[in-house]
Amino acid sequence: MIQATTFYIALGSNKGDKFKNLQHAIDAIYVKIGTINRISKIYKSPAFGFESDDFFNCCLVLESNLKPQKVLDHLLDIETSLGRIRTKKNNYEARTVDLDIIFVEDRVINTKTLQVPHPEMSKRKFVLQPLNDVASKINHPKFNKQVCALLDECSDETVLEPISQWLKNPNKNYSFSKYNYIAIEGNIGAGKTSLATKMAHDFNARLILERFADNPFLPKFYDDAQRYAFTLEMSFLADRYQQISDDLSQLDLFKDFIISDYDVFKSLIFSKITLLEDEFKLYRKLFYLMYKDIAKPELYVYLYQNTERLQENIKKRGRVYEQNIENDYLEKINTGYLEFLKTQTDFNVKIIDISDKDFITNRADYLSILDTICV
Repeated sequence: MIQATTFYIALGSNKGDKFKNLQHAIDAIYVKIGTINRISKIYKSPAFGFESDDFFNCCLVLESNLKPQKVLDHLLDIETSLGRIRTKKNNYEARTVDLDIIFVEDRVINTKTLQVPHPEMSKRKFVLQPLNDVASKINHPKFNKQVCALLDECSDETVLEPISQWLKNPNKNYSFSKYNYIAIEGNIGAGKTSLATKMAHDFNARLILERFADNPFLPKFYDDAQRYAFTLEMSFLADRYQQISDDLSQLDLFKDFIISDYDVFKSLIFSKITLLEDEFKLYRKLFYLMYKDIAKPELYVYLYQNTERLQENIKKRGRVYEQNIENDYLEKINTGYLEFLKTQTDFNVKIIDISDKDFITNRADYLSILDTICV
């Protein structure tokens, strides 16, 4: 997974429907740039440095996988799409929307197009007050002072008036409140761990990840499948049963739901492919003795990727023991999953073809997957 960067963005508007301009900007930032964690109150303030209508100002905290210059490029595009026309004048002017990067974590950036921290932010109460709402303890990397201290020391005597209307965080458009437990499944290299991890982070879910990396039999299985298949499948079954049973029994008052990157039934799917017939019959008996006592996911999401994309992903992540996996094996796994899902009348199943999607680097693809899950 790409490590997300936290950005602190100031927004302002003093032309047209100012509230609507700010909301449209926030919606566009969410779609094009990243997840919005917090949004401040709106503050009304007089125009600074020129005569014009009052401004509506706010700040937000944003997480994005994009680099700062790319974030700036998107912000400028959003300004243009919402009707801002930049002139070549250096003086202040009215604008439908103004979007500025104030902080990028603790970085100092000084390029021809981007200066971070924003060089004027410590002098502007209409920036510091809303920023203090969402990031009061964030440290200014040049001044070595927190935002709350900068606000206290600011000589700007502008009187700000808080607005009673609140801007909506687009993240709230996606609701998982009807689910206590969601399982994300898929073939080897489908991206189930990446999606589960990202959703857990974005929507305050408790994350359960399969502990496959700790299984000492997995590399041995890929070297000698016939010898180690039964041992591998039994060890996976025992570990999955224990992990799901333990984790689902522990109440977490600070998380909204649970999301995992596997469902225990995958044990039966894989074992049917890897085991000899007599071994599989024995394994199936043991499986169902354990499976009846395990909580089932209320939503089962299967990420389908074609074999070519699976192989690309497997090569990219570079696990040595996976590099010789054959296409036939991956196709059997896909078939096994799809046959299983067709028979599960008690499951709420959503099969999503992501063969032409890259939800790690393309935010639009990620949001389209969320749209499908939430329908």
